[in-house]
Order: sequence, then structure tokens, then C-alpha cells
Amino acid sequence: MAWRTTSKCDGKDAGSVVLERPLKLWSLIIDRVRCGGGVQRPCRKKAEAKQRSGSEKLSELLKQPEWWENEEEVRRKEQELEALKKVAKKLQQEGSMEVVLEGAAEIRRLTRDDPQARTTLALLGVIPPLVALLDAQDPTFNSQIAALYALLNLAITNDANKAAIVKAGAAHKMLKLIQSPNGEHSQAIAEAVVANFLGLSALDSNKPIIGSSGAIPFLVETLKGSDETVSSQAKQDSLRALYNLSISPSNVFAMLETDLIPHLFFKLGDMDMNSPGCQEKASYILMVMAHKSYGDRQAMIEAGIVSSLLELTLLGSTLAQKRASRMLECLRAEKGKQVLGNCGGGSLTATLSAPLCGALSTSSPMDPTNQPKDTMKEDEEEEEEEEMMSQEKKAVKQLVQQSLQNNMKRMVKRANLPHDFVPSDHFKSLTLSSTSKSLPF
Repeated sequence: MAWRTTSKCDGKDAGSVVLERPLKLWSLIIDRVRCGGGVQRPCRKKAEAKQRSGSEKLSELLKQPEWWENEEEVRRKEQELEALKKVAKKLQQEGSMEVVLEGAAEIRRLTRDDPQARTTLALLGVIPPLVALLDAQDPTFNSQIAALYALLNLAITNDANKAAIVKAGAAHKMLKLIQSPNGEHSQAIAEAVVANFLGLSALDSNKPIIGSSGAIPFLVETLKGSDETVSSQAKQDSLRALYNLSISPSNVFAMLETDLIPHLFFKLGDMDMNSPGCQEKASYILMVMAHKSYGDRQAMIEAGIVSSLLELTLLGSTLAQKRASRMLECLRAEKGKQVLGNCGGGSLTATLSAPLCGALSTSSPMDPTNQPKDTMKEDEEEEEEEEMMSQEKKAVKQLVQQSLQNNMKRMVKRANLPHDFVPSDHFKSLTLSSTSKSLPF
């Protein structure tokens, strides 16, 4: 039997299956496939029309909140926009420096606490005129300082503005402004430039540009400046800016060429090591290092960190005690009990482990085969070990006693007892012969 070659799309039997002959079913399938190729286009058009209508409805829904605003709010927004436009136009008045200075001051004021104003003013194009204002020939330097602080406020929590400021060449112009003779305004300009570098360096794409502009030596010199010429805030900003720039690998070599690292080590030696803030920061840095690197943990153990951590758990601040305890747990989990036994010479925690750091001889001093020199040497080593153990025991007892007294003072303070209440002599005598169960760790 021959196959049907005519389409029956327009016939009455096109939509039904009639099993009159054995090949009737296959013929209808082929006819439907052929018809389907021609009828899919209008279906696609209908689907696209529905999709367009759906997207239009979605856009209308997104715009509805603006339609729901009352007339007062709409009028207020229009007035704010007009005011921002007037401020932006003031920067275009090249003939009048007073008007430009007034515009920069207004931008600084408007963008101090208003994120929307930062975005709107940037869209109105105020960044290029402000960057160009850094090259202004103003002997009073008021316009340059106003431009610096206006750019500083525009960059707050706005990555697009940070990128636009650096792209406009602000980094090079700021350094050029620093190098120019500015007399009594040098400190104010330097502080404003450092603050700008701190904000702009927070954006990753700006880090290589700022680092290659020559800002790193300037920031290092600001950090090293004396307290008479550089404020403490400027030093903190420069240190944070250097930290931001150090995240980019391209800036590391430029930092190593300066004397930043020796200066930082020198400053660490001048710090008050017993202050709670110093203890907490140092313990945090060590905790991060120990958590991430096995080599760092080994170096810490060889340097005798266990004794310092034990002392910190007894006498440190509350936060420092917690961090030191976590460090000890981390080291103990890594090395087990050998951490306390092999912590290095002079360790206070050597007394807490049963085995001694030095190995004892297996032969007896009464053995006639032993030479007198070896016997004397062993006796001297035993005496040194006993003396070391006694000193360490005294040190540990002193630490425990001091810790108990500090805990007692804290308990008195929490209980709101009279200020002159202090631990009695009887309590102090007890700490010499017994240990407390309320140690901070």
C-alpha cells in the first residue's frame, strides 16, 4: 500500500486518528509533522507577545511605589535635585574662584551623611572638576583643601565614585600637591591626602594604581613623622592605607624598598606589652597564624610560646585568656602532650608534664665501669635540673597565687562589696599550699 503524500491539515480528519488501514496511523503522523512546521510561527509570536506583556507588567509594578508617593514628596525630591544641579553648576564657573570654592564646600557638606547625594552628584559630573581643582593656583590652598574633603566624602561607601576619582588622575595630583611648597598648610593638606588614600585604597582595582603612583613612600614618611608635625589620626590613617595597599602583590616590593618593616618592629618595642589591648591583638594575630599554617605552629612551639600562653591564661584580660586557651588547645591537638614536654628551655609549662626535657642516663653511678668524670657530670646535670624545676615551680605558684587574687578582686567588684575589702592573709596563705578549681581556663 502506498504512503499518503497529501496534507490533511485543512480536512476534517486532520485532528483525529482513524485506523481504517494499517498504515493510516503513520500517514497521519507524517501529515501532522509536516503541518506542524508551518503552524509554529504564529504560536511563537503569541508567546513573544505574552512575554513582552509580562515584562511590561513587571516594570509597571516596579514603578508603582513612585506613583504612590504624594505630591509633597515628589516636590521635595524635585527641589533637592534642582539644588544639587545648582551646586554642580558652581564648579563650572572657572572665572570666579569664590563660586567654585563655595560649590566644593557645599558638596563636602551635602555628601557627608547622604549616600544618595553622593551618587546623584557623581552622575551630575562633579568629580572631574573637583580633581582639576587640585591643580588650582590658589595661594591660600583653601580651594585645594575643599576639593580634597569633597572627594573624600564622595568616596565614602561608594565604589563607583572611588574608581571614578582614581581614573580621573586624583592620586598623581594629590602627590603633586604634597610636593609643592605649601608652607603652613602642609599639615592640613597631608592629612587630607592621607585620608583620601585610605578611602580610595579600599577598592581592589585602585590598589595597583595608587601603589604605582608613588604614594607608598609618602605614607611611610607620614607614619614615621614626629608627633609635633603629624597628628595621631594621620598616622593611623597612613598605617591602614599601607595595609590596604599591601593586599596587592604588586605593592609588596615597593614597601620592602622603604624602611617600613624596621620602623614597625621598632614601634612594637615601644608598646606597653602589659596593656589589655596589646595582649588581645597579639593573641589574635598568633591565633590566626596557628590556625592557618603548620609551620607557624612549629615555629611558635620552638620559640617557647606555650609558657607565654600559660601566663596569659592566668593574668591576661578576659578576651586574651579565651584566645590563649584556644591557642593551647590547638597546639595540644597538634602535638599532644609532647607540646608541653618539648616546649623549649626556660618554659614554665615544663613542670606540668611528667617527663623531663633532658634524658637521664641508664647506667648507675655505682657501676665501677663508669668514669668519675661522667658521674660528676651527671650529678651536675641533675642538680641543674632540680634547681630549674624548683625555680619553675616557684614561678608557677606565684602565677597561680596572683591569678587567685585577681579572681577574688573581680568577685568582690561584681558583688558590689566595699572597696576596701581585700583578700585576707588567711586566704593568701591557703594559696601557697593548695590550688584553686576556679582557674580562668
